Amino acid sequence: MKSKNNLNVLVAGSFIVLGSSACSSSTSVDGVQAELPAAYADFNQDNVSVTVDGSNVIIESNGYPDHSSPYWSPDHPMHVAPENAGALAPGYIDDFSGSYSLTVPAAPDRASSSTATGLGPIGIARSGAMIYDDQEGPNVPLDNAVVSLDYTGAHTGPQSYHYHLEPIAWSVDDDALIGVIGDGFFLYGRRDLDGSYPGDLDASGGHDGPTPHNAEGEYHYHIQNELYLGQYYILFPGDYQGSPNAIR
Repeated sequence: MKSKNNLNVLVAGSFIVLGSSACSSSTSVDGVQAELPAAYADFNQDNVSVTVDGSNVIIESNGYPDHSSPYWSPDHPMHVAPENAGALAPGYIDDFSGSYSLTVPAAPDRASSSTATGLGPIGIARSGAMIYDDQEGPNVPLDNAVVSLDYTGAHTGPQSYHYHLEPIAWSVDDDALIGVIGDGFFLYGRRDLDGSYPGDLDASGGHDGPTPHNAEGEYHYHIQNELYLGQYYILFPGDYQGSPNAIR
């Protein structure tokens, strides 16, 4: 479909190609300058497409992850045996046949007030699967479902596979890109670019500073470095600091 080494980005009918280097690409279309943040080059190009539309970025995903899980069907090449088969949530990753779309500003701003996250997807991970917050259902804390999460903090249901916890399939106590949250700000691992744990995070785990994709600095979120149930790290337990956009 798309090259695994280059990200094909459609800009008003013309493709620009991004490699893996940490730089932004831009093009002028009818006098409107569209810039694509370099972090999008890290998204899995087999599962995720990124389209620049004026000042917005449209992220579309098939909802699949790009790593192993016991939630792939048993005959799938990325299926691995679960540690506790009896705790698995119902459904397989490859049972899902839909798609997701999120439109965010290419250069998001913080809103005048924060907005609480809700049930369902609140972001799209670089793997292609969805990001959820720390709720399992209406007035149901994640504690009640943590046994059903796989080794990388994810499970299926009520629709597709999604992450609640630090996704150790590609990020373990580091500064790796996790994905984009619904307000357009990126979510990174628990550490800053210099290897330290950030000490100036707001209530949503965000701050201004350099990232692996923007040495000049920008507002971004981190997985908060606070243990949950003594052994996990929740991806995003805070509120949106920008204006949230629905993932459909």
